[in-house]
Amino acid sequence: MDSPNDSATVLNGMIASYKAECEEQPQRLALLCRAYEQDEQIRSEIRRLKRTISGQLPLLWVGMGASYCSMLSGSVRMQSSGRLSFASEAGEWLHNSDGTRHQIAGPILVTTSGESAELVELCRQPSNKPSILLCNEAESSCWSAAQIRFPILAGLEHGNASKSYTNATAACIILASELVGLQWKREAAIAIEGFTNSLGRVFERRKEFDQFRQGATTIEVVGRGPALGGALMGALCIREMTGFRAGAHSGASFRHGPLLDVDDSHLSIIQALGPTAELGVRLAKDCVARGGRVILVETNERRASERLLPVKIDTVPEPWEGITSVLVSQAITAAMIERLGTKYVRICTVVE
Repeated sequence: MDSPNDSATVLNGMIASYKAECEEQPQRLALLCRAYEQDEQIRSEIRRLKRTISGQLPLLWVGMGASYCSMLSGSVRMQSSGRLSFASEAGEWLHNSDGTRHQIAGPILVTTSGESAELVELCRQPSNKPSILLCNEAESSCWSAAQIRFPILAGLEHGNASKSYTNATAACIILASELVGLQWKREAAIAIEGFTNSLGRVFERRKEFDQFRQGATTIEVVGRGPALGGALMGALCIREMTGFRAGAHSGASFRHGPLLDVDDSHLSIIQALGPTAELGVRLAKDCVARGGRVILVETNERRASERLLPVKIDTVPEPWEGITSVLVSQAITAAMIERLGTKYVRICTVVE
């Protein structure tokens, strides 16, 4: 059995790793965008992708967990550009898509580890189309089985998905942009700058967020469009790292369901970003009117109140808010594990 000193060392190491990996996100994001612009092997794979996904069939993205969250920004980019596109959870697609696969382009499979059983099975299934993969592990089973392959370039992670979510989201946006013929390099540069600036400001306020949260028994993270991916990932981040109950909703599903039981035990993190920002602001006001607390993430300045804590982040081109929308959840997670410890260490102690 480990001594208390050993457990404290593990805990401190996990907290330090998580914070360092969050802080490394801008550098990894810049590395990925540069590689997708300049690396000849990646550019060659993009040309193959364009030949494979030609035509007008709806494009499907398939993944699970953090990878599913990443794909939503790619799907939004295509749909807002006039090309029908959907995201599907890997287990659902694997078990429920017989007889329909000829009706879609792709799918593009997204997996950080490359070892998720459902994704491995999808990569290995016989098909008359090449399997297309976005993955962080070049030595994985999925990478070996795929024919068209794109790297996530996030490096090693010890905490939950932070760098890999950000980079996979950016890669999905880039690939979608290439497929619909949109220039992405200038907007990527703006997004990197905005993400970098916002990360620093948001993490400086992390203890303020945690203090505002205290007393809540539920955290619900809400977003629309690309920010729905950030909301889903944010709730996953809080729950995996802290063990605190957190869920995610689209703005519409929250308004027509969970809003009805909002009270002083609720904290909502509402992403009021992109073209639907005003809908998020209105939802925040309704939550406050019901007695709930709201951390409102937006690109405008706003006065705080007892139950409303505004957080201003930089404006980025749509759909790059898919990456900036996760920052507040990452920051509140960092503050919670600094104060309370992390679920990861508690799991290791139970297993041992």
